[in-house]
Amino acid sequence: MGERVKGMAMKGIVDCNSFYCSCERLFRPDLWDRPVVVLSNNDGCIISRTDEAKALGVDMAVPYYQCREVMERHRVAVFSSNYHLYGDMSLRVMDTLRQVMEDPSGGSGRVEVYSVDEAFLDLSHIPAGGLRDFSLRLRGAVEAWTGIRVSVGVAPTKLLSKVANRLAKKDKAGTGCIVVLDTEEAVREALSRTAVADLWGIGRRYAARLREQYGIETAWQLRQMPDEWARRQLGGVVGLRLLRELRGEPSIGMKDPLEIKKNIASTRMFGRPVFDLEPLREAVATYTARAAEKLRRQGSAAGSIDVFAVTSGGGPGAYTYDPRSDHRYAVLPVPTSVTHELLRHALPMVEQLFRPGRRYLKAGVILGNLVPDAPVQGNLFAPQPPDPRQRALMHAIDNLNVSMRDDIVKYLASGLTRNWKMRQEKRSRRYTTRWDEIMEVG
Repeated sequence: MGERVKGMAMKGIVDCNSFYCSCERLFRPDLWDRPVVVLSNNDGCIISRTDEAKALGVDMAVPYYQCREVMERHRVAVFSSNYHLYGDMSLRVMDTLRQVMEDPSGGSGRVEVYSVDEAFLDLSHIPAGGLRDFSLRLRGAVEAWTGIRVSVGVAPTKLLSKVANRLAKKDKAGTGCIVVLDTEEAVREALSRTAVADLWGIGRRYAARLREQYGIETAWQLRQMPDEWARRQLGGVVGLRLLRELRGEPSIGMKDPLEIKKNIASTRMFGRPVFDLEPLREAVATYTARAAEKLRRQGSAAGSIDVFAVTSGGGPGAYTYDPRSDHRYAVLPVPTSVTHELLRHALPMVEQLFRPGRRYLKAGVILGNLVPDAPVQGNLFAPQPPDPRQRALMHAIDNLNVSMRDDIVKYLASGLTRNWKMRQEKRSRRYTTRWDEIMEVG
């Protein structure tokens, strides 16, 4: 069986298989045997693909138009991103993980939601001999309760669990979508089969440098390097932490799921280029309102606001892609989470950065210098103190928009037609969040 790894306070990661595609297949049983891909914003690039699509040579991040002919020839099902559906299914997967992780003896293992389709697990409460059985139960519960298929990687550290998960996904039939690295021998074999470029925290460009300058091609070779080398060549403390994680020494802890963000941003590419001031104002107003909702959700107020717009090329008919960002930044007299207060500062900045004749592709808002929303330090020189009724108004608007969806209550500055919104020409129905789009059974 091999020597057990140090400590045995194991970590796990659950990763949904081709998550966006799995969400589309869930409500379309006719697609289970067909290749499926999902496109990025404005139907630009491939961002999710099933194993069947991979077998056809459809690569990740490739522009849709470049592989359209191949996909049409092989009847590949193509979808625009349906974030309402994916977000709701993600919540269901994460809630399932939390329920299964509850320990009957009274304790519980923590769940850290890492992304829309991934979550780290603290498995220190699971006996060493029961890790695979528990992983099987976890995988079965998620698939039975949500219909989403997942892969599970278990190891002594977060980085090694990512390695295990990658191997589980790479050979689904051979591993049953579960890999447990609980012995030194298993860790050595897994790292020997993992290219440095496939490690969490090592990019392709940096991996090429390691290969060319130091002859390091596998994760196992990287693990053998000394600490001092890691400090000098892998980015100081960050590199040393990565090396120790490879050795099975936990150096990246589980994060608090309620951790407060230091900045909140809202940004999108436009569905079509914008050349006029008014649609740019509408877009920035919409993104400001969305950022303010996120701000209130975590109980914060913003002390600064940064508005930016991305331009490219010349006026109408110009198709050169040479993106440039223009920013305007302001410190607020009093930190606030009230949308119209934020709009009062954001909209004049749009007028300041707008240049007639430019082709605008994207805009966004970043709220910074966040502080707790209550109590907020006042400003002796502010023209008037904050009205306490504003918080109740924002709460009512947020509740209406969450329950009714589609920004049922919005500021007029956000516009009514919103012709600049991103394209979603192939979007499926929002089966789980809209009564008028719910699944119908004949």
